[in-house]
Amino acid sequence: MAFELPPLPYDYSALQPYMSAQTLQFHHDKHHQAYVTKLNELVAGSELEGKSLEEVVKASFGKAEKQGVFNNAGQHWNHILFWEWMAPQGSRAIPSELEKRLVADFGSVDNFKKEFTAGGVAQFGSGWVWLVEDGGKLSIMKTPNAENPLAHGKHALLGCDVWEHSYYLDYQNRRPDYLNAFLDQLVNWETVAVRLQEK
Repeated sequence: MAFELPPLPYDYSALQPYMSAQTLQFHHDKHHQAYVTKLNELVAGSELEGKSLEEVVKASFGKAEKQGVFNNAGQHWNHILFWEWMAPQGSRAIPSELEKRLVADFGSVDNFKKEFTAGGVAQFGSGWVWLVEDGGKLSIMKTPNAENPLAHGKHALLGCDVWEHSYYLDYQNRRPDYLNAFLDQLVNWETVAVRLQEK
């Protein structure tokens, strides 16, 4: 079975004004589709053909001869979750168990948001910022390009794409504003809470 681009769980205009329809359509239909198309080309006829996406990500990470496979598999995995982590008008209330964990490991929800935003701002060039669980503790992780917590053996609870194509049409070079809008207006905290239970 070839990998496929999943449909968005909402329409293109659903995340406005925090993410424009133009950005969402371009990001999903062009960028994400390109990763899927290239990934299928690269695994066809190889020992990775027929493997799950998670298996391909893990098997190709850190191998120079499979860097192209990893780049496209990683970005496919990252984006599948990215679309699910957002919702129209987000979900303002953080479920209680998730909130307790954030307070326990960051001191407060506000401190978590500050650290998440700082991680995203500090990621030089293209990449991602993540809330991860590792060894029973929540922490912030930033990764370059297509890298993700899965490749590093960590469990991703939330991630934000800080490649410029994710925000430049709407925020230009104001990455902190984009990250703040993501956390305060777009995140579906119910989805994050579900992933917390999936360890």
